[in-house]
Amino acid sequence: MVTDDNSLTLSGGELVVTGRLVDASNATLYATSTLNEQSIICIYKPIAGERPLWDFADGCLAHREYAAFLVSEHLGFNLVPLTILREGPYGYGMVQQWIDIDESIDLGQFFATDHPRLRAMALFDAIVNNTDRKIGHLIPVDDNTVFGCDHGVTFHSDDKLRTVLWQWADEPFTPEEIELLRKAQFQLTGLLGELLAPLLTDLEIAQTARRVSELLDSGRFPLPNPDWPAVPWPAF
Repeated sequence: MVTDDNSLTLSGGELVVTGRLVDASNATLYATSTLNEQSIICIYKPIAGERPLWDFADGCLAHREYAAFLVSEHLGFNLVPLTILREGPYGYGMVQQWIDIDESIDLGQFFATDHPRLRAMALFDAIVNNTDRKIGHLIPVDDNTVFGCDHGVTFHSDDKLRTVLWQWADEPFTPEEIELLRKAQFQLTGLLGELLAPLLTDLEIAQTARRVSELLDSGRFPLPNPDWPAVPWPAF
């Protein structure tokens, strides 16, 4: 879980850009936020640096990144690093705490394992309709902790789940997963839904609730959509 101090530093600190991730398709800047002598390394994605996407015509990627964080936090997934929306040197955008990956873990092998946090990630992605869960978007920190990043193409009103985490497809949910889905169903019509309202369209929120209901009705992890590529390209 994130701390209040980290949240305050990330949201209220002086944001200084120190580099850029050149492989990213949108402006993705390496930065440091400093407040009261505490500094947090972070990723800053200004909305002005986003490339328009034909199939995500409404809203912006930064809002979807923040919406994914809210879902992760409010449902207890704790899979998305601390994420906020704020002003920065290149305008308003998304700022996310940088997480150091465990370099000893081979992502090319890790993503295909039965790790419980990857299973949780697969369920989270099914809820937020993640259309871009690449291997490189997984951040294992240690044996028990895994984060995910790059959630800008989520919450589409159409079913566009596209992921490398298909090892649980059609597998029954555990009682704990059923309870989490029920919690999601309840919160999407309450506080969580209210928090998502400024970030997503009404249709996108309604379709998120629909997906949760369908997952509960089926009692199983989803299968790939036959009318949509199952795995993002490139997969890494």
